[in-house]
Amino acid sequence: METPESGVRIRENQADALQPADPAEDSWRGSVPEASAIDLENLLGTGVGAAQEQLERNGGFLPFALVVENDGEVRLVAVTPADAAEGTDADFDADSMISDLTELLRQHRDEFRAAAVVCDITLVEEDSDAIHVAAEHRDGSLFAAVLPYAANAESHELEFGLLSADTNEAAVWVD
Repeated sequence: METPESGVRIRENQADALQPADPAEDSWRGSVPEASAIDLENLLGTGVGAAQEQLERNGGFLPFALVVENDGEVRLVAVTPADAAEGTDADFDADSMISDLTELLRQHRDEFRAAAVVCDITLVEEDSDAIHVAAEHRDGSLFAAVLPYAANAESHELEFGLLSADTNEAAVWVD
């Protein structure tokens, strides 16, 4: 999975506040309605923050979703993990969980105006794990980002890279 050099990054002083890596190159922000951009950025920041917290506390996290309800409240959506297929090392099937989350979001999409699926991925080319957030708005606006992370060999604490824009396709508001 490629991660472009431009995109968004986490501000050094405010871990959950997002800003463009280069405001002059921030064509995404200007291409969507202001209210939609705010909803998508809220989901992105909340999703990254929740995933980071779970990684630091538990060493991992299960896929989950976030929605911005019609009244503006952000709500967490989760599904029960299915057992992994026989012959795999995993304890659960993350792909199945993401599929279940997406289907649940589709079934209830009239109850919210934006949604994001947050999962743990492997960036093969970078040989790194990453938090992936794929957000979409009912108006068709899309945004996704990846945040690479790795354990520091000496301190055993997690170190996070730069949050970069990624591509995604509509999964909830499709017919």
